[in-house]
Amino acid sequence: MKRRRKFTSEFKSKVALEALREQEPLHDIAKRYQIHPTQVTEWKKALLSNASSVFEHSKDKQEESFKQKLKEDRLYKQIGQLQVEVDFLKDSCDKLGILIPEDELGR
Repeated sequence: MKRRRKFTSEFKSKVALEALREQEPLHDIAKRYQIHPTQVTEWKKALLSNASSVFEHSKDKQEESFKQKLKEDRLYKQIGQLQVEVDFLKDSCDKLGILIPEDELGR
């Protein structure tokens, strides 16, 4: 069975940049690097579609990360609150002698 080759991001960007320069045909670039011409085209498209992220400010990325962290914290807090409520209701039902079927407990 033939193993898949893995390429580094540096290698991919090098090949894609050469393809963008259009100084030689894609099949020549592919032949030189021993890869399929379709792969060169895919890497070129990926480079073009993600090129704008190079110019994004790190402040914007940090702000987005901070917002995501706040959202996660809020959701974990909500999960904890709901778990406390479920435990309280289970204990109350036990004290009152109310039987709750296992399938309604969410287990």
